[in-house]
Amino acid sequence: MDTIFALATARGRAGLAVVRISGPRAFEAVRQMAGRVPEARHATVMVLRDADGGALDSAVVLAFPEGGSFTGEPTVEFQLHGALTTVAAVLRALSGIAGFRPAEAGEFTRRALANGRMDLAQVEGLADLLDSETEAQRRQALRILSGVVGERAGRWRRDLIRAAALLSATIDFADEDVPVDVTPEVLDLVGGVVLELGRDIAGHGAAEHIRSGFEVAILGAPNAGKSTLLNALAGREAAITSEHAGTTRDVIEVRMEIGGLAVTLLDTAGLRDADDPVERIGIDRALARAKTADLRLILLTGDEGLNLQKQPGDIEVVGKADLLAERGAGRLFISGTTGEGLSELVERIRLALADRVSGAGIVVRERHRIAATKASEALRAGLAEIARGPDRVEFAADELRSAVMALDSLIGRVDVEDLLDEIFASFCIGK
Repeated sequence: MDTIFALATARGRAGLAVVRISGPRAFEAVRQMAGRVPEARHATVMVLRDADGGALDSAVVLAFPEGGSFTGEPTVEFQLHGALTTVAAVLRALSGIAGFRPAEAGEFTRRALANGRMDLAQVEGLADLLDSETEAQRRQALRILSGVVGERAGRWRRDLIRAAALLSATIDFADEDVPVDVTPEVLDLVGGVVLELGRDIAGHGAAEHIRSGFEVAILGAPNAGKSTLLNALAGREAAITSEHAGTTRDVIEVRMEIGGLAVTLLDTAGLRDADDPVERIGIDRALARAKTADLRLILLTGDEGLNLQKQPGDIEVVGKADLLAERGAGRLFISGTTGEGLSELVERIRLALADRVSGAGIVVRERHRIAATKASEALRAGLAEIARGPDRVEFAADELRSAVMALDSLIGRVDVEDLLDEIFASFCIGK
C-alpha cells in the first residue's frame, strides 16, 4: 500500500498548517526530512529539510505507531508555519520520496474504515460533522461519530445470533428430547430488538430534519410585508421590498439558524387572483413550495383574511403592526420594520420545530432507515414463523439470519462497496 500525504488544514495563509502522512513508510519521511523519528505521540520541534539538506521549516512533529493512529497505520503529522510557500515546499519534498503520493479525497478516512478503526456509520457521522452548520447538527453528528450506531447494532446482532443458535439447536436435536423450551427466550430476544428498531425507525424523520434542515414558508397577500419580514429575520436585505403589490415573483430562500436547527425561510409571491401570467406563475410556485414546506407562517394584514386552507401547525401573525391603530386580542402582531413581536415569532417557530425533532434517534440517513426496516421486517416474519409451530423453526432461523445481514450492512460489514466512492467524494483531500 502506498504511503499518502496531504494538507489536513484549510488551504490558504494561516498561523499553522498541518500536513498528514499515513502508510507503511510514514516514519521514513521523518527520518529523511528530520534525521530521526521522535518518541511516539510526543510533540517534538524539529527542523525539516529537503533532499539537498536545505531547511524547509521548524515544525512540531507527531508520530503515531501502527494501531495507534486515526487510520490505524503508521502516521506522522507536521505542524508547520502556515505560509503558502512553506506548505508547498514540504509537499514537494514529500512527493520526491519513493513510494509516497498525494492522498485522494477522503482517503485517510477510507483507510480508517478498511483497518477497522471506524465503521461505515461513523464515517457518515464524520462527514455530517464536517458539514454541520448548526448546534443540533453538530451534536447529532458527534453522537453518530462516537459509535452509537455500531454499539447498538452490535448488541442487536449478538441477541439475534443467540436466538438463531437456540432455534438451530431445536433443529439439530429434533429427534431427541430437548430438556428446555427455548421459545420464551427467543421471543424475548427478538421482541426486544424489534421494539428498539421500531423506535429508531420512527425517529428517522426527525433525525433527517436535523441533518437537512427545515423549510418555513412565509405566505400572505401581496404587499403584506413578507419580504420585509424575511429581511428582518435574516438580518440583511435578502429580498426586494416595495410598496407596489406583486414585487416578489419567485421563491426567495434564506438559510439561517433558529434554536440550533437549520431553517430555510421561503419568501413567496403574494396570494391573490392575478391576471399577469408571470405573477400567476409565481403564485403557483408559492403554493407548491408551501405544500412541501415543514411549517407555514401565515402573514395577515389587519382583520383581512386569506383565501388559504389552514393546516395543523400553521403559525398565524398580523404584520405591519406599526401601521395598525387598533389590535384585537389573542393574536401576535409583528413588524418587520420596527422589530416588534419578532422575538416571540422566532420562539414560536423554535418550539414548533423542536417538537418535531424531539424523537430523533440513531437512524439518521435514508440508508440507515432502509437497513433497519429490512431487519425489522425479517424479524417480524421470523416471529410469525415461530408462531406457526415447531415445523417452521428452520424458516424462522433463516429470517433471523437475514435480519443480521441487514444490520451488518448498517455499519458496513456487507454490501457497501457501491456506496464508498459516493461517500468519500464529499470529503476534503486531507481527511
